[in-house]
Amino acid sequence: MGSVQALPDMPMPDRMARNEATGTRACRIELRALAYDVAGTRLIDVPALTLRPTGTTVVMGPNGAGKSLLLRLMHGLIPPSAGEILVGGKPLSPEQCKAQALVFQKPVLLRRSVAANIDFVLKARGKDRSRCRDLLDRVDLGSLADRPARRLSGGEQQRLAIARALATDPGTLFLDEPTASLDPESVQAIEGIVTAAARDGVRIIFVTHDVQQARRLAEDVVFLSNGRVAEEASADDFFNGPETDVARAYLSGHLDRLVET
Repeated sequence: MGSVQALPDMPMPDRMARNEATGTRACRIELRALAYDVAGTRLIDVPALTLRPTGTTVVMGPNGAGKSLLLRLMHGLIPPSAGEILVGGKPLSPEQCKAQALVFQKPVLLRRSVAANIDFVLKARGKDRSRCRDLLDRVDLGSLADRPARRLSGGEQQRLAIARALATDPGTLFLDEPTASLDPESVQAIEGIVTAAARDGVRIIFVTHDVQQARRLAEDVVFLSNGRVAEEASADDFFNGPETDVARAYLSGHLDRLVET
């Protein structure tokens, strides 16, 4: 993989104007009595959670805590068993889901060139297709525009997946462990892309197991345990003084010593 260039410290051209015109600016997300059951087992149980409309929230928790399920619920990919999700005070709708984007841990790419993956989304969403080059340049893939997407390295594929998500002009961008199993250079590049998107006004909801990554990115933290919100706090408060035993054990790397109930 070629060297990763620093991302420009500037907003995406006319991004905020487009969001105001189309109504896709990120909104407050509220979960009320939200539950998700599978075969009689409750996997998500969130009586109340409110996520403000700006900044970067990191969702953390042990394996099986429900982090990915929570993202899929908030993005409308699966319906809740009970409760509701409100976006800007209104029930989550297909139209609002179009104002969001989700990047998975393992990129799902079209069997086309790098540029064609972006162009497909721009065309499908009725966006300015001349933005393709700008989007690729922002993730340092401009020189690989004609390469088949499936021939990219893992880190390059994930950067393409994020660029494709940003092509939809999302108000909120959900990222489900986007740097898992990637090399340090790729991790650094993706964190830079995400940070730049947040500066541009995109609301970031980022799932990670990496405590140090969470410290670098988070403005606030939602910590899940057994499908429940064990803690919700600013990043400073959470990392400097977690309130629950499970969060303290998780941050210290001694979760195996704690038997959750």
